Amino acid sequence: MASDGKTFIVEHLDPELGPWSELEYAAIASETRDSRGRFILSSLPPAFRVPEALAGNAAFTAERRGVEELYAANKARVCLLDPAAAKDLAPEDGDAFDAFLFGGILGDDPPRDRTSELRKKGFEGRRLGPKQMTTDTAVRVTRMVVQDRIPLDKVPHVDFPELKFNEHESTEMPFRYVVDEAGNPIMPPGMKELIQKDADKAVDDLF
Repeated sequence: MASDGKTFIVEHLDPELGPWSELEYAAIASETRDSRGRFILSSLPPAFRVPEALAGNAAFTAERRGVEELYAANKARVCLLDPAAAKDLAPEDGDAFDAFLFGGILGDDPPRDRTSELRKKGFEGRRLGPKQMTTDTAVRVTRMVVQDRIPLDKVPHVDFPELKFNEHESTEMPFRYVVDEAGNPIMPPGMKELIQKDADKAVDDLF
């Protein structure tokens, strides 16, 4: 049985919002609203423009403040999702933590350690397994584990799926994805079309 909705925080570490991130954040906001949670983008620069898809979502909050300031009084209740953490995320972490923190863009390929600045601030960390995930996938997996109480190793997933656009065009995605009941990788609406449109660009350019 799902517990009460949690707070999911992404420290947005880039001055702008690329089309890939915009689709991911809209998907996170939608799924978080449906699960009675909250989605916060923190450390936003003053000139940051909140997309319409996010601004109209009641679960979403745009924050100029960083997570350290937001949770100054209850830092111990914040879990940093950290590839370098010693322990994997577990269902009981839903009891130990109220908020789950993600550092910038998780889906870099090759991965860059963009969580390091948050790690230095002393938040307790948990791992989501050995494979890189997109940000929306990382939030989705975290919610499934801490709210729906599904053990991490029981979350249905696929690694490096091939997206077929037509008979002649396809691309392999260098990430782990949660899969739906049909075994297809769950991606934000419009993501496959964005990838096909920009197939000549490196994946990292789409963020």
